[in-house]
Amino acid sequence: MLDEILSDRLKNYYEANLYRTRHIYDHKDHCIFCSNDYLGLTKHPEVIKAFKKYADAYGVGSGASQLITGHSYPHRILEDAFAEFLNRDRGLLFSSGYLANIGAVTALMDNESAVFEDKLNHASLIDAGMFSKAKVHRYAHNDIKHLESYLLKSNHKQKLIITDGVFGMDGNIAKLPELSMLAKRHNAWLMVDDAHSIGVLGNNGGGTLEHFNLQQQDVPILVCPLGKALGCCGAIVAGTNALVESLIQFARTYIYNTAIPPAIAGALYASLQVIKKEAWRRKKLTYLINYFKQQANIRNLTFLPSATPIQSFIIGDAKTSLVISEKLLSRGFVAVAIRPPTVPQNTSRLRISLNCLHTEKQINDLLDNLAEIYAQTENRRKF
Repeated sequence: MLDEILSDRLKNYYEANLYRTRHIYDHKDHCIFCSNDYLGLTKHPEVIKAFKKYADAYGVGSGASQLITGHSYPHRILEDAFAEFLNRDRGLLFSSGYLANIGAVTALMDNESAVFEDKLNHASLIDAGMFSKAKVHRYAHNDIKHLESYLLKSNHKQKLIITDGVFGMDGNIAKLPELSMLAKRHNAWLMVDDAHSIGVLGNNGGGTLEHFNLQQQDVPILVCPLGKALGCCGAIVAGTNALVESLIQFARTYIYNTAIPPAIAGALYASLQVIKKEAWRRKKLTYLINYFKQQANIRNLTFLPSATPIQSFIIGDAKTSLVISEKLLSRGFVAVAIRPPTVPQNTSRLRISLNCLHTEKQINDLLDNLAEIYAQTENRRKF
């Protein structure tokens, strides 16, 4: 009975062109244009060296949650280093961005609270709101007036506004200065997930808050997932001492989760040092973003407006997105089709993401092939 029900569900998903498949890509044979390794740190020699050093010293696992015996010296120095880097009182290390978001929101909100989320927030933020038992409002993407209309009607004892710093599928930046002012005006807290901007935006790679020159009092709850530009995994939640202590006591995804291995914490610390001293990576990435946009315009390829490494090419229907992605793959380019429910209906796309190790030639080759394949596809759809 179980298999029959699940098989029917899978069949329907497949027929709707929404079925997902895992692939193993050979980086020697394929040019990857959908990785979030924006600064190319996953294989940085110093990061690898640190990982090996701490694995030799501490082993390959932490052995327990951080409140039992899993909290080690590498965890502590990483939390302290990020607190200093982000100009925050303290930082708390979670095993992933997903767990950090769920842990923070569920620890702070209850059934007498209200959560206000951008429609295009990451799935972990949406899930966090649902799991918190708070009243959840979804405001139109980056629409400050729509958000305020919800806030004006709310009489909940505590209100939390949640947004991505950079939206992971569109690549645009949240209106954080306006959100911060709105939160203060309506006695609400503001929480930002900065997964796609830490290491990328700001003069020093401090993310959207540095980009807008916002401080801890402007954005009290800052979540920094570390699986993108940091090239590893885990997440830091940073803020006041009261915030961090509250999460230690009440965030179930922190309390009951095995700590990440000390070797990972050591590698992340090394990544942070690379970000601080190798500013050329961020500068090169900025140059390539501008170069990509210029070359796309020359080829009459229209991408969503974005000043970040995320450049989205909207195709529309899921099937055509899959066809174009597969044809690119046959030519050596990995640009995975993004389809519902990850993105709204009729906005299936290729989400191109750039990193500082891409070359101008690789970008030109990708865009040449995309322009040719897309034109052929569009011509066939007309007849």
